[in-house]
Amino acid sequence: MAQGTIKKLVKDRGFGFISTNSGKGDVFFHVSAVADGAFDALQEGQSVEFEIVEDGGRGKGPRAGNVRPA
Repeated sequence: MAQGTIKKLVKDRGFGFISTNSGKGDVFFHVSAVADGAFDALQEGQSVEFEIVEDGGRGKGPRAGNVRPA
């Protein structure tokens, strides 16, 4: 499981970006990827764990799945 810090949250649109601890750049995540539906409890600067999910054909690169507080 990868780890990182929430870099940016856009709560009114239901998505955000995680800065990875591995230094491989930022990863997008959607409200539907947050474990236990806890999207509203997340905050910028918070440490999280997540899984890398392939882009699913959208052409925008990998994204985070199963996001949860670390």
